[in-house]
Amino acid sequence: MTTTTEPVRSVAHGVFTIERSYASVTPQRVFDAFASAEGKNGWFTAPNDRWDIVERTMDFRVGGRERLKGRWRTGLVTEFDATYFDIIPGERIVYAYEMRLDGRKISVSLATFEFKASGAGTRLIMTEQGAFLDGYDDNGSRERGSREIIEKLGAYLEG
Repeated sequence: MTTTTEPVRSVAHGVFTIERSYASVTPQRVFDAFASAEGKNGWFTAPNDRWDIVERTMDFRVGGRERLKGRWRTGLVTEFDATYFDIIPGERIVYAYEMRLDGRKISVSLATFEFKASGAGTRLIMTEQGAFLDGYDDNGSRERGSREIIEKLGAYLEG
């Protein structure tokens, strides 16, 4: 007699907000860094010495999709698949996305980016609400990774 073990189903929720100011960069310029594959290639990636892009597609419009798939030097494959739900040029982007590790869905999140004028520059506010699935224990790694990516955005905007 054979038995199959059903996977343990669970969900853990997490919410975080990251704010950054860019003193001499307009809200439209910060927004534009999100609005094309060329712009995102400048900052929305993992460290290039440890990770290679396998696939990147982007259809930046309400209802459009974005996909980024990469392979770490360890062989681990990560996948980011997003759908855009709200885009107000120069002001706001809202998308939902799922993450996979080696094909296993680990999370589904809602990400909101607000671009607010602040003097001659911009205040960026990122808020993410995540559902971490089936035993995937995030322990703050999504927030740490997002902070690293936002730091790369700052370097891209200043460079």
